[in-house]
Amino acid sequence: MMRLFAFALAAALMALGFTGWRLNAVNDDLTRAQRIIGTLSAGIESRDKAIIRLNDEAREGAKREATLRLLQGRAGAAALNRELTIQRETDANPNLRDWSAAALPVDVIRLQSRPAFSNARDYLDWLSARDKQPAAGQQPAGSGRSGGG
Repeated sequence: MMRLFAFALAAALMALGFTGWRLNAVNDDLTRAQRIIGTLSAGIESRDKAIIRLNDEAREGAKREATLRLLQGRAGAAALNRELTIQRETDANPNLRDWSAAALPVDVIRLQSRPAFSNARDYLDWLSARDKQPAAGQQPAGSGRSGGG
């Protein structure tokens, strides 16, 4: 019976040792898990702050965009009013109406004409070969050309 008791005591001590070892392993796992949770919580908090910041920036951008759209609308209305005023003045004054309906002088038309260029070299060649502007009161040399050489 003493042997049985010694065997039972040895088995209980082994079970207690195994339980202690297992408890230590579980505590290590718990410590690691808590460390991971802390790291993840910090990452989530950082992400939340970034989301809040981006939402604030988006709200501010939307406000600025609305302000710019309002200013653009006002500028468009002012430009339309200016254009209508100019048109009214032009229609009311016969001299101004005749002047605005007249064709532009040939020299001005020639200044505004540009040939199509496929590369920079063509443009440079055209610049160096085109007619120079005549002095005031003189007829341009080669008046039949319109700058498209």
